[in-house]
Amino acid sequence: QVQLVESGGGLVQAGGSLRLSCAASGTIFSLPVMGWYRQAPGSGREFVAIITSGGSTNYADSAKGRFTLSRDNAKNTVYLQMNSLKPEDTAIYYCNAIQFGSNYWGQGTQVTVSS
Repeated sequence: QVQLVESGGGLVQAGGSLRLSCAASGTIFSLPVMGWYRQAPGSGREFVAIITSGGSTNYADSAKGRFTLSRDNAKNTVYLQMNSLKPEDTAIYYCNAIQFGSNYWGQGTQVTVSS
């Protein structure tokens, strides 16, 4: 089993920045893909960004140019730097990791952007 613990959410004004962290622990052999998804009130969960163990990244169009995902493989931790935040970025942000075809999720961290 893999446990994911997110941190770094909070309340920020539009145009501000936040940095989310997600640390993986437990029985870890390899985590080829880690990333972030988010869910706004009344909406489904949507993709934000992913990163491979080799450092390759992929971003949702809404995140491109504003969010940067990085990874520390030695710490099994990913970081999502979010800049130029907008009210529509308000959501619960969930960390995700894949190991041997199984998906693991964190408990989520709330991000609220005020206008």
